[in-house]
Amino acid sequence: MTKNEARERIGKLRKTIEHHRHLYHVLDKPEIADTAYDTLEEELRQIEEQFPELITPDSPTQRVSGKPLAKFTKITHTVPQWSFNDAFSPDDMTAFGERVTKMLGHRPDYVCELKIDGFKIVLTYENGQLKTAATRGNGTVGEDVTANVRTIEAVPLSLPKPIDLVVEGEIWMGKKELERINKEQKAIGGSPYANTRNIAAGTIRQLDPRIVAGRKLSCFIYELSDGDFPLPKTQDEELKLLSKLGFKVNKHFKTCETIDRVIAFWKTWQKRKDKEDYGIDGVVIKVRASADQKELGYTGKAPRWGIAFKFPAEQVTTKVEDIILQVGRTGVITPVAVLTPVLVAGSTVSRATLHNEDQIKTLDVRIGDTVILQKAGDVIPEIVSVLTDLRTGKEKAFHFPKTLEACGGEIERVPGQAAHRCVSKNSAAQFRRKFYHFVGKHAFDIDHCGPAVVDLLLDNQLVADYADLFTLKKGDLAALPRFGEKSADNLLAAILARRTVPLPNFLSALSIDQVGEETAEDLAEHFGVLAKIRAASAENLNKIEGVGPVVSEAVFKWFRQADNVRLVDKLLAQVTVPAFKKKVVQSAISGQSFVLTGSLPTLSREEAEALIKKNGGKVASEVSAKTAYVLAGDSPGSKLDRARELGVKVISEAEFKKLIS
Repeated sequence: MTKNEARERIGKLRKTIEHHRHLYHVLDKPEIADTAYDTLEEELRQIEEQFPELITPDSPTQRVSGKPLAKFTKITHTVPQWSFNDAFSPDDMTAFGERVTKMLGHRPDYVCELKIDGFKIVLTYENGQLKTAATRGNGTVGEDVTANVRTIEAVPLSLPKPIDLVVEGEIWMGKKELERINKEQKAIGGSPYANTRNIAAGTIRQLDPRIVAGRKLSCFIYELSDGDFPLPKTQDEELKLLSKLGFKVNKHFKTCETIDRVIAFWKTWQKRKDKEDYGIDGVVIKVRASADQKELGYTGKAPRWGIAFKFPAEQVTTKVEDIILQVGRTGVITPVAVLTPVLVAGSTVSRATLHNEDQIKTLDVRIGDTVILQKAGDVIPEIVSVLTDLRTGKEKAFHFPKTLEACGGEIERVPGQAAHRCVSKNSAAQFRRKFYHFVGKHAFDIDHCGPAVVDLLLDNQLVADYADLFTLKKGDLAALPRFGEKSADNLLAAILARRTVPLPNFLSALSIDQVGEETAEDLAEHFGVLAKIRAASAENLNKIEGVGPVVSEAVFKWFRQADNVRLVDKLLAQVTVPAFKKKVVQSAISGQSFVLTGSLPTLSREEAEALIKKNGGKVASEVSAKTAYVLAGDSPGSKLDRARELGVKVISEAEFKKLIS
């Protein structure tokens, strides 16, 4: 292929790819399969690799390019970025209509647009080419996220005309894409993302455009802020022009002549919003005529010609029938409101955590109160407020007791914290929680033996401690309610499969104070066999990297308590704990120690730790001279300061991924 032939072929490929990109990502009307589209892009990429001098910034192959950024630079907006004031009720909207009518001296028409629950973006084009993409920031200065926004197929890199303009829009992630990503998270043992809004915002602020490209973001444009040509005279004409220029515009906008029709549109979309793939949290209402908008102008914070008519968060009222205390495995006590069952956000809720004593006092919630309940993030039920006007005088204030039967005696408030805990660490409730942990995923990992089965075994006195699990016979299980022959066979087979357990899992299963998965693995790696750990002095334990004096003292004391000695001996009569041999992995981080601090952009702490261990590295809780790297995210703590004091290298998530790739 000659250079002239390549130039001609590249031109045709780009035109064809752009045509199908627009059909698929903007108009939602694909004409060819994804694989055919990918083939066209691959051919273009190969020709451009052969003739790199023919590559242009607006080529489809240049959407993902460049190295990860060290940080985002700042951009000063050429057009101030305002936020709309909010309306929450029809009365609020009626008042808005009256205000603008009074100021204009006539009743205007309005344009209603769906309020997309995403992340605002400002795009600037010069001579028809995308120049910058910036976040809203403080309204005057935003962050330059151009490299990331270029990866979004719904955003055109070039316009059909060589014009200058500034547009505003909302970047969003679809619910199906969130579902896909959360399935991947689940597969690697990661935590799922809560909602599309948070992950869209988090994704667009990644320093590595390749991460952004791997998540299918989209973008609706709703505002033509500025241009080097006469701007449309009405808001609906503006939206139609934006569509003609190649931008993705939400099609569900409507012109309304009265506020009553605006309210009707809002009510309609309250019912329809969940049917769309993108999140919708209200309706934005704008005075239709541009001349009227100009006359109305702005307040210090918001335009007078527009308002965001928010959908109400799904809230219901219910009564607090009781407040009970739950005891966790570590002895921490959590107050829980027992509620009159009520349907909220699609599910029946009968309990809501009150977190701690301070939260109870802040809400002033009492037994017998009528409260407003909502689902935070559509997931966690929480009490928002108390309707004190409905009190009868019979409501009872709740006070933490000095003793708790589930704790086997006294309880105390943790010094410097809002939490309460059991003074004794051997209560029946704690033992039950420890038993749940023993059979759980991070310990013995016994299938078919969840909390309900453990409760059955304990309540029917078939087991008194962990070792008794391994002595169960089929006949023992026959009398259990709702426990058939197949259930018995499954449970016994699962128990049999765990008669040999790795040393880290065994240690984690014992619920030793201060010993989680990381410390259990550190102990196993250092000593190799259980006998050496049992015999180790506090001084020797303290020498292990990642095991400080508090942990070493807790481990030392635990293995010297008579009840614990008997427990371990009884277990070892039933199970085998082989010597621990750490799998040697050769990688750039083999044998090197990491400390994590702050919130990482895409990885949960558990995911990051798993990747470090998978690649032969170690995870420690404290920074020391032996630490190779501190992996830091947003809002890092004192560990970052400690790393700088000791000269330990601090790396970002993007640098970490590059290190292990």
